[in-house]
Amino acid sequence: MLDIKQIRENPQLVQERLNSRSGKYDIEPILQLDRQQRELEGTRSQLQARSNEIGKIVGQKIKSGMNPQDPEIQALRDEGNSVKATLSELEPQEKDLKAEIAQLVLALPNLPSDSTPLGKNEEDNVEVRRWGDEYIPQNPNILPHWEIGEKLGILNVERAVKVAQSRFVTLIGAGAALERALIQFMLSLHTQAGYVEVSPPLLVNTESLTATGQLPKFAEESFKCADDDLWLIPTAEVPVTNLYRGEILAAENLPIYHCAFTPCFRREAGSYGRDMRGLIRLHQFNKVEMVKFVEPSKSFDELEKLVGNAEAILQALKLPYRVVNLSTGDLGFASTKTYDLEVWLPSSGKYREISSCSNTIDFQARRADIRFKEAGKKGTQFVHTLNGSGLAVGRTMAAILENYQQPDGTVRIPEALQPYLGREVL
Repeated sequence: MLDIKQIRENPQLVQERLNSRSGKYDIEPILQLDRQQRELEGTRSQLQARSNEIGKIVGQKIKSGMNPQDPEIQALRDEGNSVKATLSELEPQEKDLKAEIAQLVLALPNLPSDSTPLGKNEEDNVEVRRWGDEYIPQNPNILPHWEIGEKLGILNVERAVKVAQSRFVTLIGAGAALERALIQFMLSLHTQAGYVEVSPPLLVNTESLTATGQLPKFAEESFKCADDDLWLIPTAEVPVTNLYRGEILAAENLPIYHCAFTPCFRREAGSYGRDMRGLIRLHQFNKVEMVKFVEPSKSFDELEKLVGNAEAILQALKLPYRVVNLSTGDLGFASTKTYDLEVWLPSSGKYREISSCSNTIDFQARRADIRFKEAGKKGTQFVHTLNGSGLAVGRTMAAILENYQQPDGTVRIPEALQPYLGREVL
């Protein structure tokens, strides 16, 4: 959530940054309501001060011996009652204005950082670096991952559709074992890098989704329980970030690093017809997520480290990839700066997103009210939160099935993964 003070004091800058994003955002209604609320607050403060003053004067006069029924005292009391009646009308008006402002501010995305490239969409993303070109397979006859998976008997779509609907898959035998091995491998590398593993709830309440920015704007992309205030998580970022909602953390305990494996659930609204086959765009998928809580001065350095932690997985698996800095037009709602890691899928001859690493600065922390306090200093500050995929498990499996595919129709297991799987070939 943006700081209303920032909107009020730097409206031109805020509007320009919002204009650089995709979508249309207008802060003028917020500014108008804010002016009304502050005027109302000023009036209410003056009336409250007069009410207090009247009470004090009446008390002094009675204490000095004046008859409580004296016309002068009665006139003061009448004025006091009138002031109180006006206050009782103004207070709910001010409360309603604040609530309306809060709802409008909740609908605004984060402001892009100075180092986020300007652009209209993903075509304007900037490639930062590539890794592993030497590992790009030269076999010209590589099958798409869903075809080789079906041939190997490790992936079945038809039965998953029968059980659920489209955009679901079932992994069988070595396929299920490969997924489990990838999850264990990713968690092992992240915990070795200093992340503390957590296993959070897979159902979260509305307040949690609002805190991380999925609500109210993206309700149609999430699955909601019919009879409870509970939603299936779209990513572990939501429950892990909300573990500290409403808390004041000690500065000496920062940074806090967490990693978590969870299933994730997304409607994929607006993606009809895209990636209908395979493991790329599913309603249910597994992911290992990294989440950080850090001091504001260190968050952009922490973002670079976060990207490095995600890259370490791909490098250990020897999967070719590239890193891109997302443009303002492709930036996620809560992010001020995002790097995407895109893995090479040879069957399509394209790099495809496998991890998104974002710095939200204080945007989520304001919504979730997560602060920290430095010892010996007055007041508190909002932490900065970061999150990143480390990695999307299904997409990693797809990359392995294609990049390690052999001419004889088998798939080699990456050397780093073999101890977790107990075999060398699928």
